[in-house]
Amino acid sequence: MIISLTARRISGNVLTGVSKSKRLGSISRWFSGTARLERASPAYDSQPIRLLLLGSPGAGKGTQSARIQKNFNLAAISSGNLLRQNIARGTDVGKMAAAQMERGAFVSDDVMIELINNELVTLEQQSWLLDGFPRTINQATSLDKTLASTGQPLNLVINLHVPEEVILQRIMDRWVHVPSGRVYNLSYNPPKRHGYDDITGERLTKRPDDNPEIFKVRLQKHMSLTEPLLEYYAKRNILVTCAGRTSDEIYPQIEAELICRFGLGNVRRVGEVVEEDEKRAISERVV
Repeated sequence: MIISLTARRISGNVLTGVSKSKRLGSISRWFSGTARLERASPAYDSQPIRLLLLGSPGAGKGTQSARIQKNFNLAAISSGNLLRQNIARGTDVGKMAAAQMERGAFVSDDVMIELINNELVTLEQQSWLLDGFPRTINQATSLDKTLASTGQPLNLVINLHVPEEVILQRIMDRWVHVPSGRVYNLSYNPPKRHGYDDITGERLTKRPDDNPEIFKVRLQKHMSLTEPLLEYYAKRNILVTCAGRTSDEIYPQIEAELICRFGLGNVRRVGEVVEEDEKRAISERVV
């Protein structure tokens, strides 16, 4: 059963040594902001984290992925990064993906499934997260078959909910360094030199689909595809929804869920913002 909780700020609390019996019962949540958290069923300590991040284009999946990867030492697979790297290299898959994206369409299931499956088979017995895949029921069922064959089924799905008007502004201000996947935003994370990557000095580019007309088409398609996908994972009782307007509102919810579900008591205080961590998360951002 999914339980909706009203977020409230509780300072000074540290989640340490959460016992299995407490996690299997009602677990108190600690996180800052004014968002909603819907809980999934707890997992066992012995399980590696196998996390899927869902959310509309521009919801900040890459930002959250970078923070989770750093703080919880997970391997990360970004469907967006894989696609952009193939597009930049001019592979057959990249050419097909680029043509579809320029029309505002999603990349076909066959292409995405092949890309992701090739990555997953290298990560057996590791903790990992998926960013941006699956996006359809067909992709989800194919993913489940691959994970079942390697003995590493999903045990948590986090859906990021950000208001549409916030997302639209983000994509208008977004620039990307394709080879690395680094993403900049003119509003809150501009490059040191306008139009150029901070690390390599190479030119930044706009994604072909980062304009209001194409993006609205993508957003509508995403919403129509996501509803059945969320229902699919909710029935498996592994779905959590975290909501907010900024990544700093949403991330403490994600962190609290991972700490409580997987007994990770040695992670820093929930809701605490560490300046150096934030700088590194921004520099590694992949949206």
